[in-house]
Amino acid sequence: MSAIGTLNPGNHGVAALPEGLNNDSAVDRDADSSTQATPTLVEGVKVSLSGAAIAKSAAVGGENSDIDNSGLPENIQQLLKMIRKIQKEIVEKKARMAAVMSDKTLSNEEKTNKLAALRGAIAALSSGLITANLALSKVMNQSALTPDQNFKVGSLLTKP
Repeated sequence: MSAIGTLNPGNHGVAALPEGLNNDSAVDRDADSSTQATPTLVEGVKVSLSGAAIAKSAAVGGENSDIDNSGLPENIQQLLKMIRKIQKEIVEKKARMAAVMSDKTLSNEEKTNKLAALRGAIAALSSGLITANLALSKVMNQSALTPDQNFKVGSLLTKP
């Protein structure tokens, strides 16, 4: 497997400082000195990707890349991301509840306390989810979305 490597100054248009130039020498330099260091460009490695590699990297763009690439207004995208985040947190809390219930090392009192705390967290998250869904509905009504955009919002909401 080959590595792409790191960025260096030559492959993104930033000029590199010459090795002999550092902050101390710049401070000590005479103001009337006519010799000035000129930056030199360093040639970087050029990489070309196949179509399959580009498609694969786009698929790995993140869990919200479909929202980012949806073409929906920014405020709707942010609300969709928030809703997904809250849904994910609720699923995690429910999994922790299942783990607590199956933990044989905890006493009944410890289980009860931990489950109560998790239930409270889930209730707060559920309240936040309702608020985010209401805000999304309000923004969608105000945004005059096309039928295709409305369908896209619905499909993004149902995607895990």
